[in-house]
Amino acid sequence: MRPLAPASTIRPAPAEATVRRLLREANLPEADLTAEKLAAFYALEHDGVVAGIVGLELYGTVGLLRSLVVSPERRAQGAGSALVAYAERAAADRGVRALYLLTTTGETFFRRRGYERLERDRAPEAIRRTSEFAGVCPSTAAFMVKDLPA
Repeated sequence: MRPLAPASTIRPAPAEATVRRLLREANLPEADLTAEKLAAFYALEHDGVVAGIVGLELYGTVGLLRSLVVSPERRAQGAGSALVAYAERAAADRGVRALYLLTTTGETFFRRRGYERLERDRAPEAIRRTSEFAGVCPSTAAFMVKDLPA
């Protein structure tokens, strides 16, 4: 893996159209995104170009990490790891103690970052009520959790 270039920064996500385009290109769901959910996306920019995004949905002490996307030309350079770490810090700073996610393709990636697979019936009620859990993601998606530091 090549290191992430120093010209990269993470900031609140850009325009809605950019987020939706990246999600569509990665075949990730976007139909359920409201203005409130879109406001909780973060973008990694490299030389002024969006190289990746990640979203957070926060529900008290639990949160849902959603829609991690890294552009093909920025993969294997630490962009995904940087976005996940940033989202974890942002969630922890807001009092989240456990971060959950659903993935059909990234289980190994998230396992390497400390996430553990969990049976869906162990999901907290707040996570069960999310559109991702309730129907946007297939029931075959891996359901994972990571405890965040206090």
